[in-house]
Amino acid sequence: MIDDRGLSVLTDQEQRDFLEILEDRHGIHSTIIAGQLPVDHWHETIGNPTLADAIMDRLIHNAYKINLKGESMRKKKSKLT
Repeated sequence: MIDDRGLSVLTDQEQRDFLEILEDRHGIHSTIIAGQLPVDHWHETIGNPTLADAIMDRLIHNAYKINLKGESMRKKKSKLT
């Protein structure tokens, strides 16, 4: 599980590590990625366009995408609104 995907642009080493992790898991294990950044903007936060293409290819194909809508649960449950 990867949480808060897209908070910052990945460094060169992080890009290569991320691709390696996804290659190792591709077709064998499930990978869950959560974030507030829409998938359409993930490419630019990865950095290198070639590595971004490879990473996105492994993530998007055969993926289930769930878009949540509505107010944040933190805001709904907070007494300080």
